[in-house]
Amino acid sequence: MTQINWHERASALRFDGRALIDGERRDAHSGETFDCKSPIDGRVLTPVARGREADVDAAVKAARAAFDDQRWAGKPPAVRKRILQRFSDKILAAKDELALLETLDMGKPIQYSLSVDVASTARCIAWYAEAIDKVYDEVAPTAANALALITREPMGVIGAIVPWNYPMIMAAWKLGPALAAGNSVVLKPSEKSPLTALRLGELAIEAGVPPGVFNVVPGFGHEAGEALALHMEVDAIGFTGSTRTGRRMLEYAGRSNLKRVYNELGGKSAFVVFPDFKDLARAAKTVAASIFFNQGESCNAPSRVLVHESIADEFVRITAAEAPNYQPGDPLDPATEMGAIVDETQLRTVLGYIATGSSEGATCVTGGRQVRQDTGGYYVQPTIFDHAANGMTIAREEIFGPVLSVIRFKTEQEAVQLANNSAYGLSASVWSDNLSRAHRVARALRAGMVHVNQYDEDDITVPFGGYKQSGNGRDKSLHAFDKVTELKTTWIRIDP
Repeated sequence: MTQINWHERASALRFDGRALIDGERRDAHSGETFDCKSPIDGRVLTPVARGREADVDAAVKAARAAFDDQRWAGKPPAVRKRILQRFSDKILAAKDELALLETLDMGKPIQYSLSVDVASTARCIAWYAEAIDKVYDEVAPTAANALALITREPMGVIGAIVPWNYPMIMAAWKLGPALAAGNSVVLKPSEKSPLTALRLGELAIEAGVPPGVFNVVPGFGHEAGEALALHMEVDAIGFTGSTRTGRRMLEYAGRSNLKRVYNELGGKSAFVVFPDFKDLARAAKTVAASIFFNQGESCNAPSRVLVHESIADEFVRITAAEAPNYQPGDPLDPATEMGAIVDETQLRTVLGYIATGSSEGATCVTGGRQVRQDTGGYYVQPTIFDHAANGMTIAREEIFGPVLSVIRFKTEQEAVQLANNSAYGLSASVWSDNLSRAHRVARALRAGMVHVNQYDEDDITVPFGGYKQSGNGRDKSLHAFDKVTELKTTWIRIDP
């Protein structure tokens, strides 16, 4: 099989940074653009429409008109199902283009853009397409003289604001249930990675999604994102991003129409390893693969390792030995395991946390430096800190980079206390060969997702989301329909 030369493909790629509103590609109302840069080498890929309030208003009005005239919600479930299946098929047919756009835009290795991001995006849309005619309404158990129907109805116009780390996947998690339920959507991608969202909008229209049902407005969070969250005709906001911005989403809802807000926010996930787990090498290799995947730019990354003091030295040694396998490389090389940090701002943030970790007394075992500076891109070595304390900045704040903190514990009770002593509660992992301990600790951990003797196994059939300041609501699974539908009870009197 001939291997694709991704650099040649990249040089031939043509970009379109215009917004997608009411089925048409449009310049921003103001005519303004911003530069979309590649973190691979710092070059400008294309100008992108700088959406502002006027553009968001046009998109929301188009979405509202599409919902009100029932051009999508009014279609039979079987028809919506076929259209979304075609949408999924078109994503797969355009897999090379979409993967290349994703890698150029946010720096992840091309092998994972293909095998993970494109594949997961298509699978998500197809799964919710299949769910359309599998989800039934209910009849309540009432007295003989009444009939009570409980029906799910589409909410209306859904605003979706997604982050830059998994642009396609996060968009699909919002789009799948929203479109399957019959809603219209206005998607605001991150200004750091808008290109695949715009292309997804085109593919949806090609598949038969009517104009106005799926709109994409690129722009900055404080402009387009704020305008979308404040819009009086938006019925719900699905937001994935930082906890800081998630708080603003709740404020915007209070200042506008009390729209539903579903936040999927940050994490500082604990990876707890007990001495009775015998395959220490598997645990160490798993945490290395998980924290360094996607350059550490994952909200559920296991950035805090809590390991029993009796096995800590060996665990750190094995984990550090894995670091050379994740040295940053050219994201367009199919052999590269770890790519570029999304932009210079995030690069400086990660390097700042690394400096803070050393200054606060943690021991940098490996990594800690910027590399590949000659490329003009933004690359950081895989970094491991030993002898961290749970009160240190690197153990409490979300770094969103390839940085692992190792914290030692003495007892099971201490491990649980350390794991739960965090503002976040997205994900966690327990490693133990003692079945009772595994169950006991998993129940005690305050996290929305707990893995036992593995990490980051995933499927569209299970919900994704967290406790505490990691947000509310759940993406994925049938539970996601709860965020984009209203429950209506209809009482019917039956005369004798």
